[in-house]
Amino acid sequence: MNVQKVEAHIVSWLKDYIQKSGTKGFVVGVSGGIDSALTSALVARTGFPVLCVEMPIHQSVEQVNRAIGHVQDLKAKYQNVSFQSVNLTGVFDDFISALPLADDSEQRNLSLVNSRARLRMTTLYYFAGLNGYLVAGTGNKVEDFGVGFYTKYGDGGVDLSPIADLTKTEVYKLARHLGVRDDILKAPPTDGLWGDDRTDEDQIGASYPELEWAMEEYAKGKTIDEFDGRKREIFQIYYNLHRANKHKMLPIPVCAVPSDLKKAT
Repeated sequence: MNVQKVEAHIVSWLKDYIQKSGTKGFVVGVSGGIDSALTSALVARTGFPVLCVEMPIHQSVEQVNRAIGHVQDLKAKYQNVSFQSVNLTGVFDDFISALPLADDSEQRNLSLVNSRARLRMTTLYYFAGLNGYLVAGTGNKVEDFGVGFYTKYGDGGVDLSPIADLTKTEVYKLARHLGVRDDILKAPPTDGLWGDDRTDEDQIGASYPELEWAMEEYAKGKTIDEFDGRKREIFQIYYNLHRANKHKMLPIPVCAVPSDLKKAT
């Protein structure tokens, strides 16, 4: 990958999009992870106002410190970058206390994890509406179009996606080129939604390079019967998640009612 040309292409695309949209700038949720670090670094290079918002919900100190450190790096380089921290822990806890208990505690925990992401999305759109900004998404290609590893109307609720055509490997390459800090580059990828130290690989069962391989093989029309051992296991993981989360990647289905049924009888 030619990182200089990819950087220039994405920044040009962002500038063109915002100019045509008639909006004033960008808002990005920063988590201390590689994807949000790259996205915020790219939008900062447009010269348009950029608001980085950190939104901890029972977040680890390490994740919070990485996010703050990254924004400090950006602010030192770009005068158009500002920062806002909104601690949503109390809001989330109040939300939980207002909900009835569920019989299935495991499913309830998963539902609440997704609620965290949707609460953050709501916060980002508050600032977007307040300032006339666009919400820049932080999802990469494997997450958004491969395994669907994001929350529908949570971190998937955005106005535009600058890095959604980059694999995780490409995200790391471009982030290094842009000078993203080492503690973010070295941190194991995590969605940070569980309040513990579980990584994306812990949840998915495969690393991003493994998923990228499976995504390529699937695109070639390969089937699970063509693989053995670990490759077979990885391909099955990818296939299962891609199939289960396909609804996230497609437009919302609309029930088209035939015109003759709408006619008065």
